[in-house]
Amino acid sequence: MGSIKKSMLHVLLVSFPGQGHVNPLLRLAKCLASKGLLVTFSSTQDIGQMMEDATNNTTTTANIGDGQLRFEFFSNGWESDEPKRNDMDSLTHQLETVGRDSLNQLINQQAQLGRPPISCIINNPFLPWVVDLATDLGIPCAVLWVQSCAVYSIYYHYQHQLASFPTEDQPDLSVDLPSFERVEKPYGSLKKVILSQFKNLEKAFCVLVDSFEELESETISAMSHLSAPIRPVGPLFKSQNDVSVRGDMWKSSDDCLQWLDSQSPGSVVYISFGSVVSLTKEQMEELGSGLLKSGMKFLWVIKPPSKKYGFGSEAPDGFVEAAESKGSLVVEWCPQEKVLAHPAVSCFVTHCGWNSSMECLSSGVLVVAFPGWGDQVTNAKFLVDVYGVGVRMKKSTDEKGEVELVKSEEVVRCIVESMKGQKAVEMKKNVLKWKKAAEEAVAEGGSSYRNIQAFVDDIQRMASDRLLSKNN
Repeated sequence: MGSIKKSMLHVLLVSFPGQGHVNPLLRLAKCLASKGLLVTFSSTQDIGQMMEDATNNTTTTANIGDGQLRFEFFSNGWESDEPKRNDMDSLTHQLETVGRDSLNQLINQQAQLGRPPISCIINNPFLPWVVDLATDLGIPCAVLWVQSCAVYSIYYHYQHQLASFPTEDQPDLSVDLPSFERVEKPYGSLKKVILSQFKNLEKAFCVLVDSFEELESETISAMSHLSAPIRPVGPLFKSQNDVSVRGDMWKSSDDCLQWLDSQSPGSVVYISFGSVVSLTKEQMEELGSGLLKSGMKFLWVIKPPSKKYGFGSEAPDGFVEAAESKGSLVVEWCPQEKVLAHPAVSCFVTHCGWNSSMECLSSGVLVVAFPGWGDQVTNAKFLVDVYGVGVRMKKSTDEKGEVELVKSEEVVRCIVESMKGQKAVEMKKNVLKWKKAAEEAVAEGGSSYRNIQAFVDDIQRMASDRLLSKNN
């Protein structure tokens, strides 16, 4: 018996309900659909509603390449205004119980709806129970790791006690680790959720990573001998085939692209701290003051605190008007990959989340690193000291040596350093080198292109083997 046709392969992708998780998984979904597969993207129902409201897109199915992408969402049993969704422990428990049952029903209903059986399930971190569910149902599963391979290696070594890490007796044993691995900042809930992924990772037949071999070759090579097979398939935002299908949870401003069109090449500072970072009033004032003092045009995304999720920051009093008077622009959300690709943008003041890190590296935009917590700390270290594409803001300390804020003077220093002088020239050479490498990785025949194809071939082979076994 021959192999199953690709059009009969059905892949289900399940995302944790967060913008930073939805984006890479949806990009992977579009890549797989372009290969001729039927792909279903799923997350919680409230995320589906936010995506629909933000994009004005009520279509549940999209044809991409030779394949098809569908959207189908599961329930976590909460109303959209449930305040407990902001508590990681409560959300994790709700997803693992009610969410799991709902997703199980969604999977079992596919045959009743006349669709091909699910050939493979792909989840991303924070939903480790999806791997267990797939195993219980006898469906091959894989994981999309949405952070760097370097961070993956750190977590793996921590979980399996393969290296020394900070302890109460030796708190300064290492630096630039993800901050919920640091003794002084345990972030207990996040640590527990992420490390739980490694307890059942052996059930996944491979780990896909939104990175590329040329960027992290040493780490990928070392980890390939320890964990499940690693396949870098990124940068996923560079290889997506249909940019009209988006996973935005907030409505983007089209004004920012029109505004950028009116600016000179390499003249704009872009500032965004992602979807979940919340800064204090004092820090926002220092940042705002520094931007105005720098004399540079800037585009700052300031997402107000959400009534549902709480994350966000308030613009300083009078700042929006002051920015406009200087010819700059403040918006609540924007299509970041389009902004970073715009020739007017010179540098990116970023929290260094991995999505943002990959987007600026692959777009040829320099970095001003402003990491907060989690993997952002490690990403900033690599962007500045390993990849050589940016500078890092330093926080001031008081007379007691306690860390306070990034002051306005430091904001000015970093922006000027990233836009002018010999160091800026060298960093620009580096980032253009990485941009070229990223483009080659996703181009036909490139390392990530081959890894995606190999992954599809694996799904096809396993589906054919299952069918043959069933018929015998």
